[in-house]
Amino acid sequence: MTPTFAYGSVAELLLARAEDDHPALLFGEESVSWRDFVAGARRRAAVLTALRRPGPWHVGVLMDNDPEYLLLIAAAALSGATVVGVNPTRRGAELAADIRGTDVQTLLVGRTHRGLIEDLELDGIDVIDQDGDRYRELLARAAEHPAHATAPPGTEHTLLLLFTSGSTGAPKAVVCSSSRLAVIGQLNVHGLTRDDVAYNAMPLFHGNALMAAWAPILVVGGTYAMRPRFSASGFLPDVQRFGATFFNYVGRALSYVLAQPETPGERDNTLRFGFGTEASTRDREEFQRRFGCRIVESYGSSEGVCTILRSEDTPPGALGRPDPAMGLVILDADGQETPPAEFAEDGRLLNAAEATGEIVVRGGAARFEGYYNNPGAMAAKVRDGDYWTGDLAYADAEGSFWFAGRSSDWIRVDSENFASAPVERILARHPAVATAVVYGVPDPRTGDEVMASLLLLPGASLDPTELGAFLDEQPDLGTKWRPRLVRVVEDLPLTGTGKLDKQVLRSEAWLVDDPTYLATATGYRAFTAADRAEREAAFASHGRIALHPTERNHP
Repeated sequence: MTPTFAYGSVAELLLARAEDDHPALLFGEESVSWRDFVAGARRRAAVLTALRRPGPWHVGVLMDNDPEYLLLIAAAALSGATVVGVNPTRRGAELAADIRGTDVQTLLVGRTHRGLIEDLELDGIDVIDQDGDRYRELLARAAEHPAHATAPPGTEHTLLLLFTSGSTGAPKAVVCSSSRLAVIGQLNVHGLTRDDVAYNAMPLFHGNALMAAWAPILVVGGTYAMRPRFSASGFLPDVQRFGATFFNYVGRALSYVLAQPETPGERDNTLRFGFGTEASTRDREEFQRRFGCRIVESYGSSEGVCTILRSEDTPPGALGRPDPAMGLVILDADGQETPPAEFAEDGRLLNAAEATGEIVVRGGAARFEGYYNNPGAMAAKVRDGDYWTGDLAYADAEGSFWFAGRSSDWIRVDSENFASAPVERILARHPAVATAVVYGVPDPRTGDEVMASLLLLPGASLDPTELGAFLDEQPDLGTKWRPRLVRVVEDLPLTGTGKLDKQVLRSEAWLVDDPTYLATATGYRAFTAADRAEREAAFASHGRIALHPTERNHP
């Protein structure tokens, strides 16, 4: 049976709050009621209507988290405009391509971001400064004649274009209708009530901040607290000041918070739970220990086609068992379902190559609203009505899915293919390791070599000899999985949405100043300048110099 929902659009949800005096938004020392928030959205709806020109009614927003950002999204919901969430971590030609490629006709620029666009070619785009006289005049005029939406835009209204994280390629603009965001909000209530305060420090240009937190809070009429940008040191003070009961996260946010010195008063908070994606098992357990807050981990994507939620009986490290109604399967390159993973008594995965495949959503194309103006990306995701996620996984006999990396995370060593995530889970067991990232780099002769970048726990150090002994003791480490190169990093490259950017690590390879170690027959030793030169010579002698990282990155 198809579920029914009380609200069909974000506009309907907002209008239901038009006379509500409960706090809607907390920001710094500012508190805004739902009544005032909706009134402010109506004024901005009038501004957007006045600015509209022929063509796609696309309004780019280039801001940090700010009440104005949320008001513009609400204004678009009431007026029928489309907000394009522009990623401020992008630069130069890539940033200009994001803006032009989504047919932005008006670009609203936040107080700290004008410098990002000063040298960009944005001819024909109406650029308006958030703090400029023109915007203030438009708002003042709209205050006298606000837009009162009596008939909200229809369900076909595209409310948002949200860029993907770009962790596996160029970011793509995902279409999100007002109807879909409203439905997501009603599905993702998570047990939230009107008394809850959701704390968000994730960027508003990404779906997590809106789909996992703002939309559910709008549904229940609770309170949304936020700060301009994520701050690990500011997390606990914010939670305590706002009285937050819930927070959302993505990527390595939990690990950054946990890297802060532990203090006796951390459990003095009102948090009930946190909800997000891609936190490690260790980080989830440690966060719960330190802050007394339950963490609910999920699997999903910006495209919003499928979700997997962990349950209490989910094995450590697994994504969870998908709802059969979602239609999730794991397919190999020929489109056949992969067999269940087989494990030895010591936990070693026996049939990694056969069991690992791509997560596919049968019939999922009907739930995918598409990428804007990107038919190539659409063709890669949608095949015969199915949606191909680009994520690798394997399933155990009980049906739990285990993440195995992205489709670009396959590593091929001695003609054996395997995914990176299982190797990362093994390395993360090391007592000094906070986060392990595994990826393939070109081998001088053929195929790939396994390389790992390790972020250590605060105050920890890595003994290369001991690392070799540690790996020798791991019974589930595949014979081809041992990293040939190990790099110790002080930080990891992230996309604008806080997700790990492996493309940067692959391109840097071993051409770095960070401590790097080379595997030997007895463990690991320091990787030297002589090793680097020897490698380059080997690439040349084997006719693979075009694959050498220097050659690939600096044509």
